[in-house]
Amino acid sequence: MTEREKDIIETQAPKEDYRQEDANKEMSPVPKNESPDYKPAGKLEGKVAIVTGADSGIGAAVAIAFAKEGADVVVTDYENKEDAENLRKRIEDIRGKVLWFTGDVGDESFAQEVIEKTVAEYGSVDILVNNAAEQHTRKSITEITAAQLDRTFRTNIFSMFYFVKAALPHMNENGKIINTTSVTAYQGSPGLLDYSSTKGAIVAFTRSLSQNQEIIDKKVRVNAVAPGPIWTPLIPATTSNNDKEEFGASVPMKRAGEAYELAPAYVYLASEDSSYVSGQVLHVNGGTVING
Repeated sequence: MTEREKDIIETQAPKEDYRQEDANKEMSPVPKNESPDYKPAGKLEGKVAIVTGADSGIGAAVAIAFAKEGADVVVTDYENKEDAENLRKRIEDIRGKVLWFTGDVGDESFAQEVIEKTVAEYGSVDILVNNAAEQHTRKSITEITAAQLDRTFRTNIFSMFYFVKAALPHMNENGKIINTTSVTAYQGSPGLLDYSSTKGAIVAFTRSLSQNQEIIDKKVRVNAVAPGPIWTPLIPATTSNNDKEEFGASVPMKRAGEAYELAPAYVYLASEDSSYVSGQVLHVNGGTVING
């Protein structure tokens, strides 16, 4: 990040923190990152998996499922200390170890550090889940400052470029890259203009990257997951919606999803079960039909 970009963020930043550090405020009902009914089958034994933005919500659920499937898990978070510590303990219970990094995924040097230290510890990378994201509700485009626009794109899409660039040279053959996009990439969201725009960019990034010759030559598969309304700490921390029933009422299933309901989709894309799948988006959204 240039000094000018830093100055813009400092002078134009909205009042709330860009990383939603209050995300572990109490929610009712409490979000669920883990299903008691999940039955692991060793699908990721011997694999090294990096999950960005995994302190809570979808990232935490994916990290837990990967650990249960036998992967060595590497996690990034920003500063959500309470949730992060809970996840750290849970993965250590499952696997005995987790490699943890705290920093800004929108800073390319942080992405490089995560990959370098992961390779130093484990020798290579097999799975990269680009999941870190942030959102800020605004009623009008005129309320979106240059700083917010820069920050949302930096976290949500720039970070994916940075992590793939750093990881690809160290990825084993048959590696997997999984990006988290959103139903808003297809439906839009009037109050989340910049967020929805980044999620649309992620779809294009996923499709384009999957067709890149270097990716094809290394037999790396690139896919994405597009969640619908998922009850995570991000929701009340960044919107006025504190009611789970209201939050999920618009989808055919008439309810919000839990983070753990997404995790099997990531396990599928990270494992050899999806050996003939690349450039695709899996829609886990409560029954909303998306023709895209």
